[in-house]
Amino acid sequence: MAQMTMIQAITDAMRVEMKRDDSVLLFGEDVGKNGGVFRATEGLQAEFGEERVFDTPLAESGIGGLAIGLGLTGFRPIMEIQFFGFVFEVFDSVAAQMARMRYRSGGKYHSPVTIRSPFGGGVKTPELHADSLEGLMAQTPGVKVVIPATPYDAKGLLISAIRDNDPVVFLEHMKLYRSFRGEVPEEEYAIELGKADVKREGKDISIITYGAMVHSSLKAAEELAKEGIEAEVIDLRTISPLDIEAIIASVEKTNRAIVVQEAQKQAGIAANVVAEINDRAILSLEAPVLRVTAPDTVFPFASAEDVWLPGYKEIVETAMKVINF
Repeated sequence: MAQMTMIQAITDAMRVEMKRDDSVLLFGEDVGKNGGVFRATEGLQAEFGEERVFDTPLAESGIGGLAIGLGLTGFRPIMEIQFFGFVFEVFDSVAAQMARMRYRSGGKYHSPVTIRSPFGGGVKTPELHADSLEGLMAQTPGVKVVIPATPYDAKGLLISAIRDNDPVVFLEHMKLYRSFRGEVPEEEYAIELGKADVKREGKDISIITYGAMVHSSLKAAEELAKEGIEAEVIDLRTISPLDIEAIIASVEKTNRAIVVQEAQKQAGIAANVVAEINDRAILSLEAPVLRVTAPDTVFPFASAEDVWLPGYKEIVETAMKVINF
């Protein structure tokens, strides 16, 4: 096992797959010699050449169109959107073309495209760079949406995404890129998409979350433990499709739940998880399922970011409301 940051694990996953499969191509804005804004692709052009790792014009719509064509002709494109706030420029390619390719062609054609992009708050980026827009993608049938929280998960999930025959949106939280290290196998391994992971066992309340909020939830669980409350932390990892079985199994064990997301409250992943719990396990609940989210406003400028983003204290407070209901 090697100690890797998340960005190193992501780079390693792409290196593994490019070595294994000559049909894997990597492209986007500044991903070549510069290695991308966060250096996620650093060294890959030197290793695999300019025909397999190359820069594109500053046009997300063009990147998406190129990925569609390459996917139809036998390649496995990894396209990078420099920041996920720019997804609107390529939304038609993803939601109206890639997502429908298998259905539209009666299974004759596929879009084996991996759409990598950084997102997320806590690092004081300019406007449009930090927005959590995963809810838009999760509403799009035909697209899988993956958000890792650890280096180990990032490598295994990205390898699976690249190997998948349908489009996968792979979102990388900027705050997690270099904030800690974790053990990551140096050889190839794959983590099945659509499977959640229990990051902390507990019996009193389920905290269901994903992305950077996994770490806030784990910190909250530590604080709750000081009060004698053992919280179970479920990392969804894939938010579309959801691992309903894992969610329900946890809720049936603890009988209480909160759902945590960084994104705004309205129409988010958390709302969908709450609905699924109510549909399938309402008789197991001893209290309403509550949410911890950001406010329903535009993502603020950097000076107000710390106030706007949900944190572990809000998670603790919400969990206590459910415990004391």
